[in-house]
Amino acid sequence: MRHLRRWIHGCWLALGLLFAGSLCAAELVKVGGAHFPPYVIKSSLQESSGLLPQLLEALNREQSDYHFTMLPTAIVRRFSDLQRGRIDMAIFENPQWGWQDIDAVAVDMGLEDAELFVAKEEERRGQDYFEQLEGKRLALYRGYHYGFAQFNSDPDFLIRTFNANLGHSHDSNLLMVVRGRADVALVTRSNLYDFIKRNREHARQLLISERVDQVYRHHAMIRAGAPISPEHFAALLERLRAKGELQRIFSPYRIDVTPVVADSSTAADAED
Repeated sequence: MRHLRRWIHGCWLALGLLFAGSLCAAELVKVGGAHFPPYVIKSSLQESSGLLPQLLEALNREQSDYHFTMLPTAIVRRFSDLQRGRIDMAIFENPQWGWQDIDAVAVDMGLEDAELFVAKEEERRGQDYFEQLEGKRLALYRGYHYGFAQFNSDPDFLIRTFNANLGHSHDSNLLMVVRGRADVALVTRSNLYDFIKRNREHARQLLISERVDQVYRHHAMIRAGAPISPEHFAALLERLRAKGELQRIFSPYRIDVTPVVADSSTAADAED
């Protein structure tokens, strides 16, 4: 019996060393995760969930050359974290959102979300309500870039120019509209329909705009010197797309999975 126990212990030890060796052989790729549902929910290593962790799991299952891991960051800090190498990659980004002076390459992920205007449903209120924002109380997400504001995310500018209330939660902004504390909230389509799914009692209280503030063509921003090249990351995404993995992860949140144009990677500081 003692020999059997030693044999079993030796087997487990060998398996552990083999697993540790495979992790050591894989290049570690640190991906920034900022709290922004449904992409990242609670950006801590212990509690995080959302679309980014699902995508990283799929990338790790697909291959063994790289191990993708999420490193917590914040929306307002992610630029500096990438620039100083604390993270290797920022995902679900747009090259226009302040990346122009950072040495990074943008990889088109072939994923599209949108920013919609939402108001409280009232009698005789229709789509024309969204045509004029002047004089309305806006509920916006702090640190975010909006098309109607020419992508200027400066809090003082938004408060002064658009009478904006800046929060850190799309759910809170939508509830402000429901409770009459704000006239219009701007919300990502993915988060809006996730909110409706979780809060059925509010579904009929919301008037959703046909007007779109902007369409997000999501990119991955990969810093110069990152362990993975933009070309290799793009190829991994294509493998997930071909297998239907991207569709499985993103389509339940009304995020469109679209074809990618060949050679779509661009330097963030390149001119339009």
